[in-house]
Amino acid sequence: MENLGSKGEKSVPLKALKLSSAAQVVMRLGTTALTLAATWATLTSKETATVFGIEFVARYSYSPIFKFFLIANIAVCGLSFLSVFLVFILDKMTDARNYFYMFLHDLIVMALLLSGCASATGIGYIGKYGESHSGWMAICDNVTHFCHKMTLSLALSYVAVVFYLCLTILSANQSRKIHV
Repeated sequence: MENLGSKGEKSVPLKALKLSSAAQVVMRLGTTALTLAATWATLTSKETATVFGIEFVARYSYSPIFKFFLIANIAVCGLSFLSVFLVFILDKMTDARNYFYMFLHDLIVMALLLSGCASATGIGYIGKYGESHSGWMAICDNVTHFCHKMTLSLALSYVAVVFYLCLTILSANQSRKIHV
């Protein structure tokens, strides 16, 4: 039988709430760590190469797309860290409407991180393979260290996107208990 609270609403068993809260905290801390590592990998990705006697430097700050990727990772890292405390506060409240705000938060943060990842993946693909129709050459043959660091940063960020997808599903599941 289902547990019935006040006004005939279903109440969630305490064990399920604790498990859900623990999963959220672990995923939010994991996302914080992943985006922090991705930020660090992006910030430290710099390489100087000499091609046909011309020296050039590859670094994230030369591309507005990589700058956006870095800013998205920094924002998600900060918001994920702050949301850990919000989970503890919401854990003590009984109003299910608060979980709707967590759902919106998780959805927006996931969209921000996914857009940063997608744009950086696009420019990374061109850096790796080039674009012959536009005349853009592949540069990863010459700056392999830079490309490997940016690939690592992208991989970490995509894992964080998967974590936020799971968090969005958890938040949506909790917010569906709202009775209008």
